[in-house]
Amino acid sequence: MSKKESENRDEIKDFIREKIQKDLRSGVIKRVVTRFPPEPNGFLHIGHAKSMGLNFGVAKEFNGECHLRFDDTNPTKEDQEFIEAICEDVRWLGYRWNGKVYYASDNFEKLYEYAVFLINLGKAYVDDLSAQEIHKYRGSLIEAGTESPFRKRSKEENLDLFKRMRAGEFEEGARVLRAKINMASGNINLRDPILYRILKANHPRTGGDWCIYPTYDFAHGQTDAIEGVTHSLCTLEFEDHRPLYDWLVDLLPLPCKPKQYEFSRLNLSYTVLSKRFLTQLIINQTVAGWDDPRMPTILGLRRRGVPPEAIRDFVSRLAITKTDGTVETVLLDHCIRNYLNEHAVRRMAVLNPVRVVIENYPESGSEEIEAENLPGNKSAGKRLIPFSRELYIEQEDFMEEPSKNFFRLAPGREVRLRYAYFITCKEVKRNEKGEITEIICSYDPLTKGGQSPDGRKVKGTLHWVSSQHSIPATVRLFEPLFVDEKIENKDRFENSLNPNSLTVLDNCYLEPALKEAKSEVPVQFERLGYFCVDAKDSKEQLAFNRTVSLRDTFKRKNIHQT
Repeated sequence: MSKKESENRDEIKDFIREKIQKDLRSGVIKRVVTRFPPEPNGFLHIGHAKSMGLNFGVAKEFNGECHLRFDDTNPTKEDQEFIEAICEDVRWLGYRWNGKVYYASDNFEKLYEYAVFLINLGKAYVDDLSAQEIHKYRGSLIEAGTESPFRKRSKEENLDLFKRMRAGEFEEGARVLRAKINMASGNINLRDPILYRILKANHPRTGGDWCIYPTYDFAHGQTDAIEGVTHSLCTLEFEDHRPLYDWLVDLLPLPCKPKQYEFSRLNLSYTVLSKRFLTQLIINQTVAGWDDPRMPTILGLRRRGVPPEAIRDFVSRLAITKTDGTVETVLLDHCIRNYLNEHAVRRMAVLNPVRVVIENYPESGSEEIEAENLPGNKSAGKRLIPFSRELYIEQEDFMEEPSKNFFRLAPGREVRLRYAYFITCKEVKRNEKGEITEIICSYDPLTKGGQSPDGRKVKGTLHWVSSQHSIPATVRLFEPLFVDEKIENKDRFENSLNPNSLTVLDNCYLEPALKEAKSEVPVQFERLGYFCVDAKDSKEQLAFNRTVSLRDTFKRKNIHQT
């Protein structure tokens, strides 16, 4: 944990840390053990980073350990690809487990024994009702459930049927194992929940050894106990499941009795984090895949150039509460800028070019201009940038009839070229369509380094690249996928899609040093923002993704539009 992360953590006091501290001081536990338990049925997103930050964070703070555990109880949706990707995401984010990766499937035999134990206690039974019938019999929030006609089966019959379920005698959906609790409970999760179902699908780890699989509700608490987890930290949607978690933990002969505590999940403005809706974005081809830089997945953020240190800083600032709320994306952007401002080297790039010709500079001449790699950090060194008679500057840095507050290049006006010289606009050339093709300027050779020996001042400083020495590139600019801060009707989230979420600029020019840019290592394009080379798409020519702008403009722009 960095010094900055530690300072942020010290500023935040939350009920989970207070509970852990109390348990340690009272001797209820000797050592903290938490777990991060993703299901291997998809890729991780920024919401998972909050859970990682809490589970791995409190384990480290209290000198305990956090297990990486896959709750792999549904082979119909799980894949080894997801397991490997999740392990890589956790490692990339900088979280460390104790060397062993845990799986719920490690305990399939033990979980089966626990199910048999419940049958012997008269606390579980095999039910022949269909899924639709079970749902109907459960009742509603205002109506009590109805007991299944199979609820009174004898222990012997239940044991026989359950063994035959395991042996594969029955088809999927023919039978399930249910806990026998209370069909009149005000908590629907206690109305005889399903513990096992028949799934005739190969498991990524156990292959065809099993054809019955425990539900998440059954496997969760028992797996925690087997691993010695002391504090099972879940998001708020599991709060109504806690009575079932405790019922099972108290009833079964487990090696320890973990406690479940719930905290608010991450809701991020202009963002959808539901796996179902993220999948729909891919099916609809709204995005190019799970690693699309607009996606809130760890893969997408990584490809966009977001550093793991910034994500850890972000999640360390989030409140751990029992109340759901929405966090502004500007906080994440702020954490990204904070980190990159100190670590990203500076380079020059022109994204919307217009040609500048310096008429009094030698036609075949060129020179190298010295520039700092990271202002204020001498250890980052300096670089040499080629300068020549013909340059590119940004189109928006020139205005033929400048407004009052425009201080950049205009006819008759003198400006500074970053690190180089003062230039003055003399003439503008146009094509037959009336478009500006060249800006003719003169330069003052005595102002090398951007300083005037006579002390005269200029208000505008422009970035530039030498047209002769520059390298072409494609640059992609991103905005949030959605224009609405909160997506109220997620079933119709297409109505909130941002048509400007991706802008592709194909006619960009970069200083030569950017040939050496590496993927996942953002640089600052001076005056433009932070960018990262996209190794996946840099085939014919370099492609860069904008990681984040130098300041937030998205919200201000949308307010203006509405």
